Amino acid sequence: MEQVRYGIIGAGMMGLEHFRNLQALDGAVVTAVADPHPPSLEWAQLTAGSDPLECFADAGALLGSGLVDAVVVSTPNMTHAAVLRDVLASPFPVLIEKPMCTTIADCREVIAAASERDAIVWVGLEYRYMPPVARLIQEVEGGAAGTVRMVAIREHRFPFLAKVNDWNRFNRNTGGTLVEKCCHFFDLMNHIVGSSPRSVFASGGADVNHRDERYDGETPDILDNAFVIVEYEGGVRASLDLCMFAEGSEHQEEISVVGDAGKVEAFLPSAELRVGRRRDWRAGVHSEIVHDDRVAHEGFHHGSSYLEHVDFLAGVRHGTKPAVDVSAGLASVAVGVAAHRSIDEHRVVTLAEVLEEEHP
Repeated sequence: MEQVRYGIIGAGMMGLEHFRNLQALDGAVVTAVADPHPPSLEWAQLTAGSDPLECFADAGALLGSGLVDAVVVSTPNMTHAAVLRDVLASPFPVLIEKPMCTTIADCREVIAAASERDAIVWVGLEYRYMPPVARLIQEVEGGAAGTVRMVAIREHRFPFLAKVNDWNRFNRNTGGTLVEKCCHFFDLMNHIVGSSPRSVFASGGADVNHRDERYDGETPDILDNAFVIVEYEGGVRASLDLCMFAEGSEHQEEISVVGDAGKVEAFLPSAELRVGRRRDWRAGVHSEIVHDDRVAHEGFHHGSSYLEHVDFLAGVRHGTKPAVDVSAGLASVAVGVAAHRSIDEHRVVTLAEVLEEEHP
């Protein structure tokens, strides 16, 4: 294919982010979008500018239009399962925006459907692609930290943004903050550690953000802060420190990997990478700013969505396996589900109980 035609299902904030990235990508063109919300379709038309674009009110019409070769699903979280039933029954390669689904049962349904098709299914956990994070992963895989023993991730940031009809204000729609937002971080932990998460202990609350908001008399219940500890097979430990009322921070994300030979860190938005080795500690820590010259659109996520689309497009063209597959999508959601249960029940929660209860 000289040019791959994309259909975007869900034209909200992230749908248009994917749109802008695809506009910057050679060999890609967005030909159609689907969204039941008329203002979202208007925003999509504005994003398209003078380029031709067909707009549909539902995903089925887009899938049957004959206008697309590949699909991006970026609808609200709670709609992923229903939308993917139609998409995965089609012949088109698909990139699913995170989280893959909001429940373990729905994730398993997606995995089963994906196993019965030839076209690739890619999960949009793009934090792996942020240039300093990708470099951190490369350094760790190259032995800079030695045998990994601890992974620590801190995100201190602003509150959740407004979405269409404020759907992201309630756990029943998002899967909960630790699924909706933090599946990115749990995926990074799983990927870096390279073994299966075994248990989760978490503490969190809804203490500052959205306390004065009401929707049909309901107060939002999404968490705005949490600590999460994940233990892995082999004894590796990982932690997440999340605060969503910490706009006054120099770094929004800090990622640290420590092993028996050294420490590797990445910082965002500064894009700084630091590598320190125990045997060379007197020489100090090596520090550099990491960029990727391939990035043609920075977007909301430091160029990671663009780089993700570079690989996805290559997968569409050549039929190669997805770099982030549905099993990774399930694993990232499962840690978030276990973390929420740990908070609710004030106990350590094993991944086995979370995964087995819906798949005996």
